[in-house]
Amino acid sequence: MELLQQLLDFILHIDVHLAQIVNEYRTWTYLILFLIIFAETGFVVTPFLPGDSLLFAMGALIAGEHETGLNVWVMLLILIVAAILGNTVNYKLGSVLGAGVFKEKNKILKLKYYHQSHEFFEKHGGKAIMLSRFLPIFRTIAPFVAGIAKMPFGRFTYYNIIGGVAWIFALLIGGYLLGQIPAIKNNFELVIIFIAVVTFVPAIWAAVRSRLEPKKVEKIIEGEDPNA
Repeated sequence: MELLQQLLDFILHIDVHLAQIVNEYRTWTYLILFLIIFAETGFVVTPFLPGDSLLFAMGALIAGEHETGLNVWVMLLILIVAAILGNTVNYKLGSVLGAGVFKEKNKILKLKYYHQSHEFFEKHGGKAIMLSRFLPIFRTIAPFVAGIAKMPFGRFTYYNIIGGVAWIFALLIGGYLLGQIPAIKNNFELVIIFIAVVTFVPAIWAAVRSRLEPKKVEKIIEGEDPNA
């Protein structure tokens, strides 16, 4: 519970925490953010890391009135590399470890997350890799599921690169351009909450659907046709 409270505090006050990181570590901030984005996209056990809000807040911080010593274009390139490499590692782990790591009683790798991601993957095909970039939880699990499903690596890489570039550019540059607008700057916590809500809605809706359609989920688990 304490860890959850700390994570929530970090997300809601991410601009303050990022400013502290920049003040203390300066150019090492590039590496710190690289590791966060790499971990969120590269390891299926870390879907809770704050990708969207972190990117937007970092862009706003770099554009701010206080000198950070950081360059937004250097940060953009570094984080794009982190996002692409992270998904690639996640894909490889999925192809090696398989679906067995998801357990019904696992609090992080819940079995329903796998089935929701697999259903999303089956519905949208390769585009799921690209679209999932903008969906918390799904962006961490989708490349893992792609690896399990033995999606051709070349096809996966194509959508991985497009999605990674689009995600990092949209959030980081969005924060850089919009973060200093007075209405946004003065209500930054509300903006972060809005981003979190908007991005988590699809994941929440998927969870609600799984509750409303238990028989369909059971059929998927048993390998049967869910529409039969």
